[in-house]
Order: sequence, then structure tokens, then C-alpha cells
Amino acid sequence: MNSNYKVLKSRSGQIKEVEDQISIEEPLEIIIKYKDQDKWFENTISITMRTPGDDEDLVCGFLFNERVIEKIDHIEKVETSGEKVGQYKLQNKVIVTINNSENIDIDKIKRNFLTNSSCGVCGKTSLDTLEIIKKDKILKSIPKIHHEIIMKSPNLLRKKQSEFAKTGGIHASGLFDHKGNIVALKEDVGRHNALDKLIGHALKKNLLNNSSQFLTCSGRLNFDLVQKALIANIGVLIGVGAPTSLAIDLANKFDMTLVGFVKEDSFNIYSNKERIIIKT
Repeated sequence: MNSNYKVLKSRSGQIKEVEDQISIEEPLEIIIKYKDQDKWFENTISITMRTPGDDEDLVCGFLFNERVIEKIDHIEKVETSGEKVGQYKLQNKVIVTINNSENIDIDKIKRNFLTNSSCGVCGKTSLDTLEIIKKDKILKSIPKIHHEIIMKSPNLLRKKQSEFAKTGGIHASGLFDHKGNIVALKEDVGRHNALDKLIGHALKKNLLNNSSQFLTCSGRLNFDLVQKALIANIGVLIGVGAPTSLAIDLANKFDMTLVGFVKEDSFNIYSNKERIIIKT
């Protein structure tokens, strides 16, 4: 979702007013509705800055990736709420009804999840409260991805990005099969939101096949992206940019293959090279 803005463009020493398409960023309040001792409660657990659109996918992916729910079936209903506000007249609240609420620790959830568009981890209340709920490692034997497929994936991702071509200011996450075909793609101003949208969509449509799929993300690879990919049991995570130290450490801990700085003729493998097929 984007909008036209008037900007002053400088070129060859000349200033000219033009209209430019800008990616829209709006807050989304995520509210969970749950039942406790025959009474219904509603609690806000997150406010994230996102690109409007695919809000249900974003919410489903966020709740799954942060382990508020363990299965997509635990979500009974997702509905928008509130008045249409702001310049774009959007409903910026989503209420999610949870059907297994007896296991929800609301106080813990409220402490741990308050996100923003730039970085999911630094939006959490405290790094001390960040927990990796995943206990098992990913099988090193799957998937097997040819190095040429890896190098082609960022370009394929960009070509399929509808919003990036218009604004140049939006991230994308793509789910690929081992042959390099795009299974699904989602965009957002926040890289972690784009991945939440993608995983939420894949869960709802039953698209995940961990034995033959990998993820490619625009931009750098941080701790939060690796964590979300791990929760979905994705064995290979690829990024156009650099990984952070925490991203590499986490990938190594759970046997994920992490690939960064991907170009048309090169890339760096930061962990678990066994899944990458390299033939000269």
C-alpha cells in the first residue's frame, strides 16, 4: 500500500517538485481475546508499525512465531476493529479470538512483545526476557539447495515485489522451493513483519514443506528473522545483506544454514554448509 507525496528532487544542480510514491506505515494494535473461568477478556499484546494489507496473515504469523499459539487452528477468529482513522481511513486494530486460552500467560506476553517496524528484537521490552522456545534442532539433511538457485533467488524476489518497484522502500520475504520457484511472497516496511505475513499466509494455506523449501529475505539478517524461521522449521535462510553476530550464533545453535551477501555470482555461508550443493 502506498501514497503519492510531493517531494523536491535535486538533479544536476536543479531542484524540481515531483510526485513520488511512498510506502505507507501505520500502527497495528494486536488484541487477543481469551476465556478465563467463563469470563471473556481482551488484552493488547503488541503494537507494530506495518504496511497495511495482509493484516490477518501478519497477526497469525506473529502469534505463531512468538509461540503465543502452537498451531494455526488455535486461532478461532480474526476481525478488524475500531473506527477508520488517520489520513488513509484505516482500521488499525485487530482482535484475535484464541480457543486454547487456558494455557496463555497474559502477563508474560505483555512483558515480552511490544514491537516496532525497524527491529522485532529491539522492540521487545528487554533482551533478558527473550526466550527461544524451540528446543529441537533442524535436520541437517534437508533441504538441499543448489548454489545457482541461491544466487538467483534475490533477483526473483525483487521482480515479484509489487510495492518495491513503486516505492523502493519496502522489505520482502519469499518462500521458495528447491527448484527456485516462489511458493509465496509478502512485503512490509518492517522486515520481521514481512516474514510474519509470509509464515502466517503459509500456515493458513498449508504451504509449508520443510524438506524442500527455503526462505529469502531482503536486507540484513538479524536475530529476530532467524528465530521466526526456526519456529517454522525452515532449514535454510538467505539474505541479500549481512547477518548479525546473534543471527549466526542462533543459526549455529539450531543447525540452520545461514547465507548472506547474496549476489548474482557470489554469496557467503555463515553456518551449516551441508545443505548447499556446489558444483563447478
